[in-house]
Amino acid sequence: MSETTKADIVVGVDGSDESFAALKWALKEAALTGQHVNAVFGWTHSWDMGSEPDSDEAWAKVRHEIANELRAWVDKASDGIDFDPANLKLTSVKASGTAALLQIGKDAHQIVVGRRSLGRVARWFMGSLSASLAEEAQVPVTVVRIAGSEDETVTDAIVNALTPEDTTVHYTQPKPQVAADARPAVVGVDGSETSLHALKFALDEAQVHNRALNVMFCWQLKDLGTIAGYENAVAPVEVGQKRADEILVELMSKVEVPAGVKVTTNAFHIPASKGLIAASRYASHLIVGSRGLSGLDAHFLGSVSRQIVNFAECTVTVVH
Repeated sequence: MSETTKADIVVGVDGSDESFAALKWALKEAALTGQHVNAVFGWTHSWDMGSEPDSDEAWAKVRHEIANELRAWVDKASDGIDFDPANLKLTSVKASGTAALLQIGKDAHQIVVGRRSLGRVARWFMGSLSASLAEEAQVPVTVVRIAGSEDETVTDAIVNALTPEDTTVHYTQPKPQVAADARPAVVGVDGSETSLHALKFALDEAQVHNRALNVMFCWQLKDLGTIAGYENAVAPVEVGQKRADEILVELMSKVEVPAGVKVTTNAFHIPASKGLIAASRYASHLIVGSRGLSGLDAHFLGSVSRQIVNFAECTVTVVH
């Protein structure tokens, strides 16, 4: 799809730091592609706008106040970004967050939301809206992560609770040595039709942002199907690795790599969620297909895409 024919980017906003980051990401993306951005604010009684309007005049006043708030957020988010204001649409609706974005974004190029920290006082985008939205939408959903969260405070508290001394300690993890803007994009694949869609989306993103792309297949034997010669036996890991590499080659043969995009491929014997979450620390952007589980596994473990959305350390896009 050419840059001029891409559908809109729909972004959910609510005035929070997370939605501000999502809006800024969407505007930067649109500045590169020429796409239109639809900033959507859905509100309910939880939003502090006073009592529900009881007349057309009162409703008009509320809509005007919301439009002013939206415009102020956009003006702040677009500061320093070469974005054409003519490509912006502001939409306010009286609906829940997920419902509004699913409806308005059903034909979008992608829906963009911020990932809320755990433990925050609930605002309009409550709970794991980003994860549920990524599972329910029929278009790609990008979840923008901002650095720092209340999770870090909680992990510090856990470490101190487990440390017998009176000394205060901090939970720290090694940080990547490569600057964020120089890290590659990563796409998680498994050979399925959905992962082919994710790969095509990732190639386009890599071209738009002039980034290298790492195509990563995190596999377990059950992901490889029947391996020739091992129809009635468990294949050794080295045989599985060879089959995983073949699946990667087969998948790459189905796409055209844009000029100038450097692509590397890797297959790792590790559960998909664990491997891709580890990769997210060293990636600029992680793209995955909406790969799920079923039955009791889904109930107790959640889908792979949900785990990645909740725990990845970079911006994530879930492609359907």
